[in-house]
Amino acid sequence: MSEKNKEENIKKTDPEAKKPLENETKSQTDEKKEKTVEEKLLESEEKLLRSLAEIENQRRRFEKEIKDAFDFGSFNFAKENLAILDNLQRAKEAIKNDEKLKINKDLDRFLENITIIEKDLISIFEKNRIKKIEVKDKKFDPNFHQAMSEIEHEEKEPGSILHEIQAGYMLGDRLLRPSLVSVAKKKATIDDKNTGKKEQK
Repeated sequence: MSEKNKEENIKKTDPEAKKPLENETKSQTDEKKEKTVEEKLLESEEKLLRSLAEIENQRRRFEKEIKDAFDFGSFNFAKENLAILDNLQRAKEAIKNDEKLKINKDLDRFLENITIIEKDLISIFEKNRIKKIEVKDKKFDPNFHQAMSEIEHEEKEPGSILHEIQAGYMLGDRLLRPSLVSVAKKKATIDDKNTGKKEQK
């Protein structure tokens, strides 16, 4: 019988000889158990961090939605109320230019009352962050203005705003309504006119 076979027979028959093998396998399983616990802890930590990040993102989104709703929830209401101001201003101009009403002694007092209402309405708009877009001495900007006509002008630079047809307004940083304007364009020379006629033929 070889040495190897003898050792194997001893291990089979001797219970004490089996113990070191059992001890080895136990320590290996303990190591595996410890690793899996550590891995589980890491996994749990990662999940927790992901969940916290998700909750934070949701909170930020929710806050932004609330802010947007607060800032621009009244957008349509404000836009519709601009018509009141427009009509008030048109009525004032119509009354001023009416020949029959010009004779009336109380006309100035009546116009004064309309002006007070107009100022009150503008004041309410400003308190609610609704501001008129300034067009005086400004260049045409498609983000804030809408060109209704182009007028040839010698003195003004092309693209300059000449007249405001209807006032535009902003609600905070958001465009509520663009200003309707007429814009200056370069005066056509005789050569330009002749070229245009040739193209039409």
